[in-house]
Amino acid sequence: MLEKILVVGKQPQAQQLARNFAQRLYAADDAADIWSLIESTEPDLILFDAGNSHDTVHLSLDIFRKKEINAPVVVICPKEHTDHVNKLLDTGAFDVIHDYGDIGRMGQIIDRLKNSEISTESEFFLEDCPPSIPIVGKSPGMQKTLRMIRIVASSTCNPVLIIGKTGTGKEMAAEAVHTIRHGSDQKFVAINCAALTANLLESELFGHVKGSFTSADREKTGLLELAQEGTVFLDEISEMPMDLQAKLLRVLQEKTFRKVGGTEEITCNATIIASSNRNLLEEAQKGRFRQDLYYRLCICPIQLSSLNSSDRREDILLLTEYFLQNSVICPEKKDKIKGLTKLATEKLTRHHWAGNVRELRNVIERAILLEQSDRIGSTNIILHNDCFDLDDTSCSFTPAAEKDFSLERAEKELIAKALDESGWQKTRAAALLGITRTTLYAKVKQYNIQQSQKSAENNLQPA
Repeated sequence: MLEKILVVGKQPQAQQLARNFAQRLYAADDAADIWSLIESTEPDLILFDAGNSHDTVHLSLDIFRKKEINAPVVVICPKEHTDHVNKLLDTGAFDVIHDYGDIGRMGQIIDRLKNSEISTESEFFLEDCPPSIPIVGKSPGMQKTLRMIRIVASSTCNPVLIIGKTGTGKEMAAEAVHTIRHGSDQKFVAINCAALTANLLESELFGHVKGSFTSADREKTGLLELAQEGTVFLDEISEMPMDLQAKLLRVLQEKTFRKVGGTEEITCNATIIASSNRNLLEEAQKGRFRQDLYYRLCICPIQLSSLNSSDRREDILLLTEYFLQNSVICPEKKDKIKGLTKLATEKLTRHHWAGNVRELRNVIERAILLEQSDRIGSTNIILHNDCFDLDDTSCSFTPAAEKDFSLERAEKELIAKALDESGWQKTRAAALLGITRTTLYAKVKQYNIQQSQKSAENNLQPA
C-alpha cells in the first residue's frame, strides 16, 4: 500500500481500484486540475483513467518530464490500443493497466514501486563499492579513487598510503581496502596520530611490558599485535613524532617489533594503512617527515579528490540527497523533508567546501534541524562563515540571526518579487521559486509579506 495516490479522470471505477492501495486518495476531474494537487500532496503514484484522451496523457507525461515531477504514472488503457500502450511506455509511463477490475495487476505494480524504493540506495554508490562501505559518489574523481582502492586491495601491497584533504573520507577508503582484502573476518583498528602524546602513541602501537615506566602496572597489548592479520589504520601519520617514525619504518621493513621495555621480537602480520591531509613529500623536503619513511609508504598511493575539485563537484547534490535520506539527527522529520528549493541547491553548488564531505554533512544536518517545511530553503543552508562570527576574539559562537548577513532579507525580497511577477497567484509564484505552495504560504507568513497597494491595483486593471 502507498501513502498517497492521485487519480486523474471522472471514472469512479478508477478511484475504487486505487482505494485498495492508498492510505489517502486524491482526485482531479481532468489533467488541467492536477498541478496544484501535485504541488500540495506530492503523490506517490498518479493514475490516469481510461476517460482521458491519448493526447492529454502524452502531453501530461511530457510536462512531468520537463518539470522533473518524479511521481510514477500508471495509465488505464484498453488492451486493443496496442500502439497507444507502447507509446505511453516510451513516453515515460511506469506501467499500463487494461481493466478497472484488475486488482492483481495493480498490486504487482505497487510491489514493484515499493521494491524500487528499497533499492534506491544503490543510486548513491558506484557498482564496485563494497556493500558495507557507504562511499557515496559517482563522479569521475570517485570512479578513479575506487578503481585504485580495488587495485591496491587486491594486491599484497603493504603499507598503503591514502592522501586527501580533511573531510574527504580517508578512513572510509581505508575500511574499503580492508574489507576487500580481508573481508569481515579480520580486525580493523584505527588510531589518530595527532590525538596522542609521543609516549602514549608508542604504547598504543607497540604495547608495553609491566614496569617499563612509572604507570605501567600491567602488560599492554599494542594495536600492531591486536590487529593480528587484519589492518592497522594510522590516521594523520604526518603528526607522528620523528623518533617514532623511525621505529615504524623498522616495523615496515623487518615485519617485527618489540613492546616498550620488552626484549621479545613480535611478528607483525597486519596490513598497515597510513593517511595524511598534508603533502608528505613537501613535509619530508622541509625536514618535518622522514624521507625514508615517505618512500617506504608511497608505493601506490590512493588519492581522494576534494569536493570542490572539478572531477568531484557533481557529487555534491548526490551526497546531499544521501544525507537527507539517511540522517538520524531529527527522527521525527525522517521522510518528511522531500528535498531542497532551487535557491538552496544553487547555494550548495556555489560554495567552496573547505571541509569537504564532513562540512557538507554538517550543513545538511543543521538544515534538517532548522527547516519547518517539507523542502529545505536557502535561509536554512547556513554555511560556516554564516554561522559563526570568525572575528570574535573570545571565540564564542554567535548565531547568524544576531548579525545582518542579509540571507533572510534576500529570500524575503525574492519571494515578494515572485509574487508581484505572478500577480499574487501563489501557485505560479511557487513554481517560479521552485518550491511547493505550502512552503510559499509558510514563508509569506514567516516574513509577513503583504501585497502592495500598487500591485493590488495592477491586478484589478482590465486585461
